[in-house]
Order: sequence, then C-alpha cells, then structure tokens
Amino acid sequence: MTTTLIHRLIERADRQGDQRAYTFLDQGETPGDILTYEVLERRARAVAAALRELVEPGDRALLMYPPGLEFVTAFFACLYADVIAVPAYPPHVSRPARCWPRLRAIATEAGIKAVLCPAAIAERLQELIASTPEFSQCSLLASDSVDTSAGQTWGPPNCARDSIAFLQFTSGSTAAPKGVVVTHGNIEHNLAYLARYTGGDSETVQVSWLPTYHDMGLFAGILYPLYLGCPSYLMSPVAFLQKPLRWLSAIHRFRGTNSGGPDFAYELCVERVPPESRGQLDLSSWKIAFNGAEPIRRSTLSRFWQSFRHQGFRWEAFRAAYGLAEATVFVSGGAVESSLDDRPVACGLPDCDTQLRIVDPETNHELPAGEVGEIWLRSPSVARGYWNRAEETEQTFSARLAESGEGAYLRTGDLGYLLHGELFVTGRLKDLVIVRGRKIYPQDIEQTVESSHGLIPANATAAIAVPTEQGERLVIVAEVQPIRIPRSTGSTFTPASTTTQKELQDVIGAIRQAVAEQHELQACGVALLSRGTIPKTSSGKIRRHECRHGFVTGTLDCVMEWTMPPLATRIDSSPHREPAHQ
Repeated sequence: MTTTLIHRLIERADRQGDQRAYTFLDQGETPGDILTYEVLERRARAVAAALRELVEPGDRALLMYPPGLEFVTAFFACLYADVIAVPAYPPHVSRPARCWPRLRAIATEAGIKAVLCPAAIAERLQELIASTPEFSQCSLLASDSVDTSAGQTWGPPNCARDSIAFLQFTSGSTAAPKGVVVTHGNIEHNLAYLARYTGGDSETVQVSWLPTYHDMGLFAGILYPLYLGCPSYLMSPVAFLQKPLRWLSAIHRFRGTNSGGPDFAYELCVERVPPESRGQLDLSSWKIAFNGAEPIRRSTLSRFWQSFRHQGFRWEAFRAAYGLAEATVFVSGGAVESSLDDRPVACGLPDCDTQLRIVDPETNHELPAGEVGEIWLRSPSVARGYWNRAEETEQTFSARLAESGEGAYLRTGDLGYLLHGELFVTGRLKDLVIVRGRKIYPQDIEQTVESSHGLIPANATAAIAVPTEQGERLVIVAEVQPIRIPRSTGSTFTPASTTTQKELQDVIGAIRQAVAEQHELQACGVALLSRGTIPKTSSGKIRRHECRHGFVTGTLDCVMEWTMPPLATRIDSSPHREPAHQ
C-alpha cells in the first residue's frame, strides 16, 4: 500500500488518538484550540464527506483561513476527499475584499471549484463570490459548521504517489500567479529527507509562527509534526512580528526542540527582546534552529547567539537551509560552522537521492567547484511542474546538461557555488525580490505602485530589495510627473515649491499604503525620481539592478526620498550582483 499523509493521519488516530497533535497559541501566548489526532481525523472525514457532495475528485479547492487550527482540518479534508488543496494568503475577517484581486488571479489560474473558509468569513464572502465571474461556479463551504457525524459516509480515496496533493502558488498577487504541482510522493520524500536532516522523532516538540499557507510554514508547523508523531505549537505570524518574545517564550514554556524561520526572525529577536525579558528564558531545549528562505547572514547568527547564549541557546543548534516550492520545500542544509569571520554560510549538500549541479545558465555547461552559476536539481522531491503551464514547465523542470544530455533537472533560478562539498547560495538569477522570507515578483508590486497615484507614469517604477545590516528590505523607485503650479504670470513647473513638496509626500504615502494593502508588505524606502531618469535598457525595460545600485550609492536623480531606520546604514550590494557573464 502506498503511504501518504492520509494513511499517516489514520494511523496516528488509531495508535495515538488521545495525544495532542496541534495547539494554537492565542495572541502567541495562551494555549487555545487543541487538536488531538483522533479529533483531527474525525473532523477531516466530516469535512471531506461534505466536500465530496459539492465537487469531484481532482477539483481544486481554495483554502482561505486566518491563523488557527481550522486550516489544518481543511487541508487534510481536501486530501481525504481527493480534492487538490490550494492554500492562499488569509483574508482579513472584517475586510475579505482587500486581497480579492490576488485571489481572483489564483482562482482563474487553478480553475477553483470550491472555497473553504470559516463561517465568520463565509458570511462576508457570499455576495462577493456571487458577483465575481472567476468564482461564479464555485461552491462555498464553511468547514467549522460541518456536523462531525457526516464523516460516517467517508471512505478513503485511491491515492497513488503521483496523485496531486496541493498547489503551492509562487506568486500571491494579480500578475499571473503560478501553481507548483506537489504530489503525495513529493511530500513523502521531502518529509523523510527533513527527518534525516533534523534527526527528528516522536520526542520532538515543534514550535512555529510561520504562515501555514506558505510551503515552509505548512511543512514545519503541520506536515512534519504529523510525520514524526510529535506535538506542534502554532501561533499567528502577526503575534510574533508584534512581539518576538512570544516565539522564544513558547520555546521556553513548551520545551520546544525544533523551530526556526528566515534570517530576519533572529535579527528581530535581537533588536526587540529587551535584556530584562531575556533573563526569564530557558532555551536549552532548542536543538534545531533552522534558518532559510532568505540570505543567511553569519553576523545575524552571531548576534543572536551572543544575545541568548546565557539562556542556554547553543551555537550547535543553528542549521542553514536552502529550499524552494518547486522542490516541495527542502533541498539541503547543514550545521553552521562556528567562526568569528563574517564569511558565507554553507547550506550543506543534498542527500536522499537529491542531485545538485552548478550550471552556466546560458550554455547549460556544468561549472567547476567554486564558480557561481545557476543551481540545478534532480530529486524525487522536485514537483511535477506548474499547473496548466506546459511551456514554462518544460523550460523549468526539464533542463539537460549540454555536455552529456543528462537530465531532467529543475532550474531553480537561484545562484550559488559548490566548495569543499557544500552549497553556498549567493543570489537570484532573475529579479525576484525576497523580503523577510517571501519571494515576490517585482513587476507585481510595480503594477500596484503605478496605479497608486496619478503622478506616477507607466513603465517608470522599480521594486527592489536593498541589503541592510538587518537583512534585505523592500524599496520602491519611481518617476513622478512634473507638477504644474498656476502663477499670476502663467503656468510653470516648480519642483522646489512648498506645494510640490506636499504633493510628493502624498505620492510617497500613496505608494506605501497601496503596497501594504495589496501585498501586505512594508516598503522601507521610496525614492521619487525626475521624469525620464529611471535607468532603462535601449528597448525600454527597467534596469532593476542599476536602480538598486543607484539607491545604495545615492546616485539616483531623486526629487524626494523617504526611508525607515533599517535603511539608515546602507551597505554595498556587490555580493548580490549577478555574475559577469550574465
């Protein structure tokens, strides 16, 4: 019999039914909702039975849940119903329409047939769904309103390793998002890989604040604990961001052994957990502190260790990890060598039938050790491709080495090199912006910026990630139209006038608000440029890397610039520049 998550949950409910599986921490502090394996399995059956009444096997269901355990039930219910789950950025309970453009794009791409959400959100969505063409054929199911007795009619689906489990969308905005097709076989291989990497077992205690609609949070907080049969304590990402002490306190209180996040999470703890609060923590139980999803800085790790070593945190707990949605989630990782030198952090070497090559992205020739090129992968964890995108799937998932024809490999789009048997990730081949662990397509943000204010012309905006000592932060560079000020002698352009300064401030405010509302991102800097001065190619394309360099070096033709404190000290961007041959 093929082992899948379905079989694992049934087995856990049979053997460990009364054991606590998931606990949600209200406000990131107080234990609230609890799911035992038996309760989760029973609820998943019931929701799956209700879902089967609405859609057919293989249909796609959009999961729209705020942080909480109802998402866990809904995800497993989709698996139980042989319906392809599509986790999505959670809508605001009182303002679900705020993220509607992004959800409409996902619905179109995936061909959504059902929407699962809590009853509180369903009430507000009914009219919106009925009036939106992309959702006109969708059924709406409030999972927390389903009677658990409905599960009596459920029977297990016939799932094979190559059956599709869920779609992980790589872009959560309106500009043609892509759904990575993840199979049950991909999940099983990646979970086994993670277990070998971390040495996890039933004695593991997982603590996670990571968003569960994202691949890293889904695996770290939900799927991996089920695989091990260990307890998992979850909290809202917002609860952590508001007060980072809550994350460390949860590890202290529940004796967490495995937890982690992007580099910025560790930096945030150093910045915002005061010394008097640190003294109350005991972090000696923390065995695996993984760091991934964005560039890993040794300086961040050093500061975190220095700040919390007296609370029992050990340097040996650090694990540097590399992964991406197209490879399910995890690719490689390793312990971080203790060193005072600020040298690059290695991400280990792939294992478990995972092969990695460093390749010249233009010639497809494999490169020798120490040379930077594109990271190519071949592994049972590599996803099937992109949903309904045959051409892009062929280009990305079927690469072959020029010299031998060996393949098929996944082209990750990431840059790195191999040295002394370990992988070093150096940057991105394309212009993906990575801010606090999120990979964002810059053109999506640029489209939002251009429509945020009438003074911003089309094709004159760049969304860039600028390196700071606290990690990369989002910056917007945009041209503005000249502002016409009426005078008694006629009209003229007067950029230095008080009125113009107020207008420019309004433009900056509009940009910040639009980016926050449409993408739930914080722009830490905005540079407004004179008309016609943003760097472009001869064919009219924005030179994002040149914009980035110009912002860092202060050489852009700015008429007004606004920055937050993280950008007060700018550092050179040369380690993140693409290789010369590109």
